Amino acid sequence: MPRSPGKDIAEIFGHAPDDLTEASRAMWAVNACPFVTGPCTKTNHDKSLVYGVCSVRNLNDDEIIICPNRLYADNYESIRAVSHAAFGAGVNFCTYSEFVARKRTQGSVVVALGTKSGAEVKLGKQLSMDWVLALLKDGELADYVGLEIQSMDITGNYRDNWQAYKDLPKTKAKRIPASEHGINWANVHKRLIPQLIRKGSIYANSSICTKGLHFVLPEIVYQRFENVVGEMTACNASGKNVLTVHTYALGKNVSYGEIRPLKQVRTERFLLSEFADGFVRGPNLPTGKELDNAIRKGLGIS
Repeated sequence: MPRSPGKDIAEIFGHAPDDLTEASRAMWAVNACPFVTGPCTKTNHDKSLVYGVCSVRNLNDDEIIICPNRLYADNYESIRAVSHAAFGAGVNFCTYSEFVARKRTQGSVVVALGTKSGAEVKLGKQLSMDWVLALLKDGELADYVGLEIQSMDITGNYRDNWQAYKDLPKTKAKRIPASEHGINWANVHKRLIPQLIRKGSIYANSSICTKGLHFVLPEIVYQRFENVVGEMTACNASGKNVLTVHTYALGKNVSYGEIRPLKQVRTERFLLSEFADGFVRGPNLPTGKELDNAIRKGLGIS
């Protein structure tokens, strides 16, 4: 089937965009997310169109996950992996609804509070935690970890590219127009890193939390974080003052009708304070001289 030779959508409703199998097009028909229970949230501004786009491809063939729900594949496996890393694979992990249905308080269990599992933990009106994985022992809160999940936002749009794939069963088009999306990398500096530092500092000051903040995101996005903060000293174990990063990427291509797996790429741990210092003093931070020259240029002064 045809694909765009330029920028392109990589996945729609979890499948290749040119996948015309019944399994794929059934998801288009009901606008359903294949990774969480419920409708897809990738819509246009007035919600009259549901795009279903999970990931996009750039000109250098990099594939970038743009919907956080994509990172919940295989029944929240990425979150379960964090629970196992923090508290051990022997401690049962469950969603909030599963926990409520248990009606038992004996023993140890990790309960996930977050998207479609109870509710996000909110602190005031401006700050909410994506996920909290709470360790309960005999019904009492014994420990917990914070977990942030991050995909990337786009700029521009993929409308014509998407429409061509939507109409493909009727048109049998031989050419798909290129997507006009961009990636909002500026958010790494402006919003994502400051948010991590703020939230991580709260977990570090808890008298209960001993495992700190964990961060799940695409490998390609984390590489941008590394460009900002520079090289950091690795920690051997998690701790309340440690940021633990788990990166993922799309797995190998699969046959039409199937959904590509997620693969974990790496886990990194480092002190939250070193991460914050790297953000402030990072290796790619422009110099004062560059600022001087930029201001002169803005004033038309040579």
